[in-house]
Amino acid sequence: MRNPLFDALFAPMEGQDRPLIHLPDGTTLSAGDFHAMVARFAHALQAVGATEGARVVVQAAKTPQMLALYGASVATGAVFLPLNTGYTAEEVAYFVEDSGACLMLVDSDQRPKMEPLAAQHGIRLETLGHAGSFDALTDGLAERFTPASRTPDDLAALLYTSGTTGRSKGAMMSHDNLLSNARTLVDLWRFSDQDVLLHALPIFHTHGLFVACNVVFLSGAQMIFQPRFDLETVIEALPRATTMMGVPTFYTRLLDDPRLTQDLVGHMRLFISGSAPLLAETHKAWQDRTGQAILERYGMTETNMLTSNPYDGPRKPGTVGPPLPDVTLRITEPDNGTPLAQGETGMIEVRGPNVFKGYWQMPEKTAAEFRADGFFITGDLGLVDADGNVQIVGRAKDLIISGGFNVYPKEVELVLDEMPGVLESAVIGVPHPDFGEGVLAVLASTGEGPDIGAIKAVMQNRLARYKQPKDYVLLPELPRNTMGKVQKAELRARYRDQFASKNAAGA
Repeated sequence: MRNPLFDALFAPMEGQDRPLIHLPDGTTLSAGDFHAMVARFAHALQAVGATEGARVVVQAAKTPQMLALYGASVATGAVFLPLNTGYTAEEVAYFVEDSGACLMLVDSDQRPKMEPLAAQHGIRLETLGHAGSFDALTDGLAERFTPASRTPDDLAALLYTSGTTGRSKGAMMSHDNLLSNARTLVDLWRFSDQDVLLHALPIFHTHGLFVACNVVFLSGAQMIFQPRFDLETVIEALPRATTMMGVPTFYTRLLDDPRLTQDLVGHMRLFISGSAPLLAETHKAWQDRTGQAILERYGMTETNMLTSNPYDGPRKPGTVGPPLPDVTLRITEPDNGTPLAQGETGMIEVRGPNVFKGYWQMPEKTAAEFRADGFFITGDLGLVDADGNVQIVGRAKDLIISGGFNVYPKEVELVLDEMPGVLESAVIGVPHPDFGEGVLAVLASTGEGPDIGAIKAVMQNRLARYKQPKDYVLLPELPRNTMGKVQKAELRARYRDQFASKNAAGA
């Protein structure tokens, strides 16, 4: 029997004594021991009925056991559904009900909060961790498991989108979606069994799980497994690593520490950034300090990775590189899908083996977000420059239409981010009595803060009047989600009345 994802990622580990996961307590889990754990967990899943097609909800801390549940779900043919550990029981209830899951696994200390939810929805609840009930189920079980037969199109995982513009949607990821992308990235980023990945990302998200872990498993590499990003432990671990995947805040925090030097990271071969835009100034500062250029790439929940700056050759700040070899990407007119010329800004649409199968139990939403020729409408606005590199302008829902003119936030943010005293900016559109939407600049500031008068003067020379912010808000920092993305929906909600009481002529 064949099981594409298990056969490629987990089966080769059997009996191997090579190191796989280096843990914070100084111990190391071998590939063979991890494989045995996956087998025991798979037997336990099978015993409770979590087999072909069953959804398994997991909201648990980042541990090897959490990863083993992923492997075990793949082995039994179940559909793995990881959830953000920050979700409340009320939020989790939606995912449980919508997915129709048969089993939920949580950390032991979360059981009291989740028991009423489990009872209400008739779902089996087990716990992970020290003295966890699921761990007890695995005691004494066989350390070999014959995986269920699966096809490349069978579902392996269900990942829910953030739901900032409505109820969350479950993106259906197949064996081939995940495996094809892992194979491409291993080749493109030159991963091998000589690599040690510094892993400080969460594993309930595409970046930390399906990019980082799948690449490690497929290439035979090792990983230094850290519960979260902690500056001290990351600096301590860097001399033992060859690669690191992170979000922009990882790199800005390291740059703030004088211990980041060429000597500290001179042995590293690759730093990768994603999940949120990397400021050009961060890219430059990192290269100046370390002598290495961060490799920025672009992906999303529904597609895994789509583009990447090159391993060899220049990595251009402000771009996310060309499309991956097996991805077709085009820029279109958002309203009707008409292809646009190179250099023009429009909707990013993609097609490839990595693109998901659709939204769980949402056929109308699925149909609305795919073109007739199979291209997925990402919702991201961007352009392809003269060198073939993709530049992300922003989300379509973030597009501001002020007085009938389109304002792309990224264009304004690039100017603002250059201003003295501005750490970073978020440009949003909020209701305006005259213009429909007014451009509002929210600035994270340093020290005494920026000179707003000076910024306005620069704006007059750099941008058309309709693109210039009509007001400015100063904050100590911008709100972000767990993956480092600025939460513009939260800012729009917070400042939606910013212009309500202002005379439009003076706003």
